[in-house]
Amino acid sequence: MKIGIIAHLKHPIRQPFMGGLEAFTHDISRLLIQRGHDVTLFASECSDPVLNVHPILSDVDYDRETLSRSRSHEISGDFISTHHAYLELMQDIDELGFDIIFNNSLNYVPITMATLTRTPMVTVLHTPPIFEMKRAIRKERKYGKITYVSVSQSNAIAWQPYVKACSVIQNGIDLRQWGFSSENRGDYVLWFGRIHPDKGTHLAIEAARLAGRKIKLAGSVADRHYFDTYVAPLLDEESEWVQHCTHKELNELIGNAAVSVVTPCWDEPFGLVVAESLACGTPVAGFARGALPTIINSATGRLTEACSTVELARCINEAATLDRKACRQYADKNLNIDMMVTSYEQLFREISARNLFSHAV
Repeated sequence: MKIGIIAHLKHPIRQPFMGGLEAFTHDISRLLIQRGHDVTLFASECSDPVLNVHPILSDVDYDRETLSRSRSHEISGDFISTHHAYLELMQDIDELGFDIIFNNSLNYVPITMATLTRTPMVTVLHTPPIFEMKRAIRKERKYGKITYVSVSQSNAIAWQPYVKACSVIQNGIDLRQWGFSSENRGDYVLWFGRIHPDKGTHLAIEAARLAGRKIKLAGSVADRHYFDTYVAPLLDEESEWVQHCTHKELNELIGNAAVSVVTPCWDEPFGLVVAESLACGTPVAGFARGALPTIINSATGRLTEACSTVELARCINEAATLDRKACRQYADKNLNIDMMVTSYEQLFREISARNLFSHAV
């Protein structure tokens, strides 16, 4: 099939990934290409060239050290450049002959413009309902041009006021990329991801202290004020920030940790960090928010429904006793990206076939 994939433009689609959306877009683009599909990825220009990137936004202002755009404080300028990038793409996309448009942008423009295009579109709901997408989807539903997919059942339920019938294709990870560690060789627990208020980094530090354990933090600063105000003051010999690291380094950090601590302060739509941790054999302790209760079971982690660091500390110490092999086995069975890609392929073929039939009639 000929597939046009629309990416989020806040960061290039390449390693090291700023977050789960960039990792998802990279992995599914790469695997669809490997399966023989003709894929074009519409992303910012510094994205990984192996993904057959068609740049729609310049990265001249993107700083690879800070993983941010130098103009990011200029909200209006950043908003306008992104708006125009998607607008120009959608104005021309019918002429490119795609069987399907696979939209992962988190932006209202592709959704709004889909009502004017002939090419069918699949839009993945990677987040809980956000303002600009809610309005665009509510308008689009009058036309019914887009097929929506949620990354988890809990996220699909959150979107029900706007998308009543939403397919669910659970996220997965490429288990070939994550080495299993049968035993942790470190004396620490690990928190990894974007350092942002939504991710609750400082709560993980506080819980690790209450549990009597050292903690390492691996990730980039997505919110400087939050980091400087809540995270940096807690860093010391028992709480180490290793900053953003390579995939190999992250694999080793996870595999050598006793537990991965996951502290979402919002309704996490999926949580790729959970899947990555279990793939390495590392059990999880965290807050029972969003999709986490549907991913983690009694064999792979401990969750607390209270946003309490005292309760989280208890979860950390209990999770540290769990069987690491069971964690990897669960990931192999339930979180394999190959199953996810196959499900998307099947959906694309069904939609494309219906589209060809309707045009033939």
